[in-house]
Amino acid sequence: MRIEKFKMEREGLVEEGEEVTISERRPSSGRYTYLVEPSVAMSGIFRTTERIKARKGIIRKIEHTDRGYYLHVEVEE
Repeated sequence: MRIEKFKMEREGLVEEGEEVTISERRPSSGRYTYLVEPSVAMSGIFRTTERIKARKGIIRKIEHTDRGYYLHVEVEE
């Protein structure tokens, strides 16, 4: 299992403990980004060797900072 962070702009879109779907986006540069669907939150950039292979995850924590909201999503790899 691994935990990945996703940035969410508004609160109240999802809750801790909720199962979410993760979709992969690959630009031509070979680096990957991920979305918690339906476009709730977005990941940072991952290299090919760091890709998230799972398409489902569980929200373990929602963190509120001065920069926004961050989802800590646990995925099985």
